Parts: sequence; structure tokens; C-alpha cells
Amino acid sequence: MKEQILEKATEMFLTLGFKSVTMDDIANELGISKKTIYQHFATKPDLVKHATTRLFEEISCGIDLIYSQNKNPIEELFEIKQFVLHHLKNESSSPFYQLQKYYPKIHAGLKIKQFEKMGTCVTENLRKGIELQLYRAEIDIHAVSRFYFAGMTSIKDHELFPQNEFNLIDLQNQYLEYHLRGICTSKGIEILESLK
Repeated sequence: MKEQILEKATEMFLTLGFKSVTMDDIANELGISKKTIYQHFATKPDLVKHATTRLFEEISCGIDLIYSQNKNPIEELFEIKQFVLHHLKNESSSPFYQLQKYYPKIHAGLKIKQFEKMGTCVTENLRKGIELQLYRAEIDIHAVSRFYFAGMTSIKDHELFPQNEFNLIDLQNQYLEYHLRGICTSKGIEILESLK
């Protein structure tokens, strides 16, 4: 039952928002009592923390699987972007804005995990791209991996990119192209053009 609650709660949080979804909503969707949920999760913040941890672990495993397929690094980035968008229900920024606003400690903890995971993955991606002569040899891997994380985080900022002016999926596509055009060799640009 705990896993069912977690699965349904995660789905609802991503669709409707972490603040918007109540324990009653989750209970009604599952056809159980709220008391049953509280037997497994002491509070709503406890459920939110478990849901975000579960989601992070699922996405991390998927990313690891994509990296294990040994594709070229440009294809990897495109495939990871698609995988993450699919798992985050096309990543409407609203649920994550609510998470940041109403559950700041959980959001901060999640951001640290994302930074660690993304830092490792992007660093490996950059190394591989340089080895395959798809990325410029002179790029500073340590700095560029942080630029990438900072950019991906910034495009979700409602003040910088208001939802009524910018579509998050379009922004992610533009940002990925922007990132790659900054680091690719002419050989890499050819692959980028073929994937666009």
C-alpha cells in the first residue's frame, strides 16, 4: 500500500502541484481513508520528501541507463532531456515552483542531489565529447559543467522566465542548443544539426 500511495501522490504532485494536492485528494483518488496514508507517512511534508526522493532515484537510474548505452555525447544529452521531460510530465514549472515556495528545505535538499548527479554526468559527457573531438579540447570541464547546471536551473526561475511569456519545453530545447553550440567542434555541430 505504501508504494501505491507514493506512486499516486507523485503523479498528482507533478500534475497539480505540491501545494495544491491535499492528503484528502490522494485518499479519494486511491479510494482509501486519509488515516491509511498517515499510517505510512506521518505528515504531508514527509510524503512530499519521499515522493521527490523516489522521483529523483527513478530519473537517476534512467540517466545511468542512457549513459551505459555508450552513445555519442550529443545524442546522450538529447535523450536525457527527453527522458527527464517524460518522467516529469513535460516538466511544468508550477509544481517545482510550489515545492520551492512551500517546502524550501525539501527543495534545497533535492537541488543538492541534482547538482551532484548532474555534475558527475555532465563532467563525463564533456570528457567523452572532447575525446571524440565533438567538443572543443580547450573548454574548462569544471566550469562548463557548472554553467550547464546553472542554466538548466535558471530557466525554471519564474522571475527570469515568466510562465505567461515562455514555454519551459521550448526554453530547454533552446538552452541545450545554446550549450552545445558553445562547446562543439564543427564535427559536433554536424551531429547537433542532424538531431534538431
